[in-house]
Amino acid sequence: MAEKQPSETVSSAVEKHTNRLAVEHSPYLLQHAHNPVDWYPWGEEAFSEARKRDVPIFLSIGYSTCHWCHVMEVESFENVEVAKLLNEWFVSIKVDREERPDVDKVYMTFVQALYGSGGWPLSVFISPDLKPLMGGTYFPPDDKYGRPGFKTVLRKVKEAWETKKDVLVQSGSFAIEQLSQALSAIATSEKLPAGLPESALRKCAGQLAESFDSKYGGFGSAPKFPRPVEIQLMLYHAKKLKDNDMLGEAKEDINMLAQTLEGIERGGIHDHIGGGFHRYSVDECWHVPHFEKMLYDQGQLANVYLDFFSVTKDCTYSNVARDIFDYLRREMIGPDGGIFSAEDADSAEFEGASRKKEGAFYVWSNIEIEDILGEHASIFKEHYYVKPSGNCDLSRMSDPHNEFEGKNVPVVRNNASVMAEKIGMPLQEYLKVLGTCRKKLFDVRSKRPRPHLDDKVIVSWNGLSISAFAKASKILKCEPEGTEFYFPVVGTDPSEYLEVAEKAAAFIRKHLYDQQMRRLRHSFRNGPSKAPGFLDDYAFLISGLLDLYEFGSSTFWLAWAVELQDIQDELFLDREGGGYFNTPGDDPSVLLRVKEDHDGAEPSGNSVSAINLVRLSSFMAARSDRYTKTAERLLAVFEKRLKETATAVPLMCCAADILAGVPLRKQVVLVGRKSSREFNEMLVAAHSSYDPNRTVIHIDPMDGEEVGFWEENNGKIGDMAKSSYDPKEGSVGLVCKNLSCSPPIRRPESLASLLSR
Repeated sequence: MAEKQPSETVSSAVEKHTNRLAVEHSPYLLQHAHNPVDWYPWGEEAFSEARKRDVPIFLSIGYSTCHWCHVMEVESFENVEVAKLLNEWFVSIKVDREERPDVDKVYMTFVQALYGSGGWPLSVFISPDLKPLMGGTYFPPDDKYGRPGFKTVLRKVKEAWETKKDVLVQSGSFAIEQLSQALSAIATSEKLPAGLPESALRKCAGQLAESFDSKYGGFGSAPKFPRPVEIQLMLYHAKKLKDNDMLGEAKEDINMLAQTLEGIERGGIHDHIGGGFHRYSVDECWHVPHFEKMLYDQGQLANVYLDFFSVTKDCTYSNVARDIFDYLRREMIGPDGGIFSAEDADSAEFEGASRKKEGAFYVWSNIEIEDILGEHASIFKEHYYVKPSGNCDLSRMSDPHNEFEGKNVPVVRNNASVMAEKIGMPLQEYLKVLGTCRKKLFDVRSKRPRPHLDDKVIVSWNGLSISAFAKASKILKCEPEGTEFYFPVVGTDPSEYLEVAEKAAAFIRKHLYDQQMRRLRHSFRNGPSKAPGFLDDYAFLISGLLDLYEFGSSTFWLAWAVELQDIQDELFLDREGGGYFNTPGDDPSVLLRVKEDHDGAEPSGNSVSAINLVRLSSFMAARSDRYTKTAERLLAVFEKRLKETATAVPLMCCAADILAGVPLRKQVVLVGRKSSREFNEMLVAAHSSYDPNRTVIHIDPMDGEEVGFWEENNGKIGDMAKSSYDPKEGSVGLVCKNLSCSPPIRRPESLASLLSR
C-alpha cells in the first residue's frame, strides 16, 4: 500500500512569498502557494476583488502532475517581474481541474471553440462577472518563434480592457450564450430511430479501422493516446460480428486489437520496471511517453486487457491487467482503501537538485544497467533495446530536442521466445531472468527522488478502478493452473482484488457520501472537497458498484447503486429535454451546464449512464420500464452526434446497441451457498466469456437479507431462489433470455459452455 506523502507546503518561515493557496487542500494549489503571484482560489473573494478594482481575472487551470503546468510555473509564475504585472493588472485565480472539472469545462470549451484545440495549463482571461475574454494554453515568458510571450499577452489584455472593455465583455457574454445553446441539446423524439444503433456502431468501427496504424497498432497517429473507449468499441463490434457468423470480419477486428494492445504493452508507455502505464507516447511507436501516470488510464486499460483475455484466453493480456493492479496496490492505494489520482511526469535527477526533469525517475543510462545487472545485463539490454548512446531514436518524434540523449526508455522490440531461442535458454528461465533484472532495477529506482504523488481520492476515477478490480477477481480465475508470474507482477490470488474494490467503495461511502443529505462530494484530501459530486462521479461509481455486485460482492453495493441512480436523476436529469447535465446547476459561478457526450480519455457520463440504466433495468423489475425509457430519451438527445460523428462517441455507440438488444439480453441467475467452493466456481464460469449483453445475478437462499432484497425488487428472482435450490444438489445456474430460462445447470463447465455459444 502506498503511504501518503506529506503536504507540498513548506513552512512560510523559509519561503519568500506565501499566498492564499497555502490553506488549500489541493496538491496543485499547494504547489503554487509560494509563488510571488498573489493567487486566489476560485471563489467569491476573488470575484469581488476583481469587481472592486474593475480589473480582469487571469484564470490558470492545471493539475499537479502536469508537465507543462510546471514549466509555466517556473518560467512565469515564479518570475518576480511577471508576478508584478499579474498582481498590478489582474486578479489571479488558480484552479485544480481535477478538483473543479465543472469550472475547467466552461473555459476549456471556450478555448477549444475559439482556437480548435486546448490543453493544460489552460490560461484564460475573464471578466469580473466570469465571462471569457480570451485564452490559450501554455505561454512562454517572452516572445519567441513569432509567437507572443506571456508578458506581451498580459500587456495586450490590459490595453484591450482599458480601451474596449464593453466590446470584450459583450463578446464574452455572446460566446457563453452560443456555447450554452450548442451544448444543451434536447431530444426531439422519445427514442433513436430503428437501425441507428447498428449503423452508428458499424460506422464508428469502420472509421476506426480506416485510421488503424498497421505498423505499430493503435488508431491515429502521434502523439498516441491509448483511448480505451475505442478498444471497447472494436471489441464489442467484433463480438457482434461473431454472433452474426461474420467470422472473417470479426477476426480482422480482433487482429487490430491484438496488435494495438501488444504495441501498448511492449512500448515505453508501459512502465516495464514498476508496472502501470504513462499517459501517452509522443511518437507513433508507443515508445517515448509523457511520463505522468493517471488513475483513469490504469482503471480503463486494466478493464480492456481483462476483456481481451476473456476473448482470447491468452495470458499475455491477463498478465498486463495484473501488472496494473499490482502497481496500484504498491504505489497508489492509501491505508484506508482510497485510490490516489496520479503520479507526476517530473522528478529530481538527484537529491538536492534545484529543478525537476521530465522522466528522470524512469530513464536509464547504459552504464547504470550494466553496473546493476552484471552478468544478465546483456540479456536485458537486448530485450529492452538499451544502447550506450540512448534508445530514443525509433522515430524523429521520440526526442526532437535531445532531452534524453544517452538515456534509455525500456521498450520491447522482439518476442521473448525468439530472444530465448537465440541465446539457447529455455523460455521460462529467460522470463525469470528478466523478472529478476526488473526487480533489481526497481529496487535501485526506489532510492531515486520520487515523482510527486497526487494523493487526492477522486470518486469518478475510483469508480473506474473499482470496476476493474472487481472484474479481475473472477476473470483471472480463468488463467491456467500453474501460470507463472515475474516481477513487477506478483501473482496475487484474484480474490484479493475483490477486497481492494470493496475497500475503495467503502472509503467513498464513509468519507465522500453524506447519507443524511444523500449527496456525494467529488474528491477527498485531508477531508472532503468543497466541490459537489458531478455526473461522472455518480455514473462511474454506479458502474463500479454494479460490477462489484455482479462479480461476487453483496447486494449492499447493488442497493447503493440504485440509491445513487435515484440521486443522479434528481440532480442531473433533464426531465423535459432528456439526457444528463454534467453539474447540479446550483453554483452561479459555473456559467455553462453541459450535456457531455464526448468519449475521450475518459468516457462521458451520459454514455456510462445509458449502460448503467440498461443494467439496472435487468436487476430491478419494478423500475425496469422507467430505467429503459430514461436511457432511450438520453440517447435520443445525441441522435445527430451518433449519425454524423460516431467516432467521437464510441462508448455511446455501444450503449445504443446494448439498449436496442435489451429484449435478447441474457440473465444468468446463480443460486447457492456463497461460502461454498462450488458456488464460486459457478460464478467464475458465469464470467468466463466476454458479453456486455449479460447480467449476472447471484443469491444465497439462506441469507434472509438477500432474499428480502430480491423479493422486494424482483420477485421472479426471489421465486427462483426458492424453487430451484436443493441443498443436497448444491449450487444451480439458470440462463434466461426473452422470458424463458434454461434447465437448471449444476456444473461450471456446462454453464461456461452454454454462455460461450
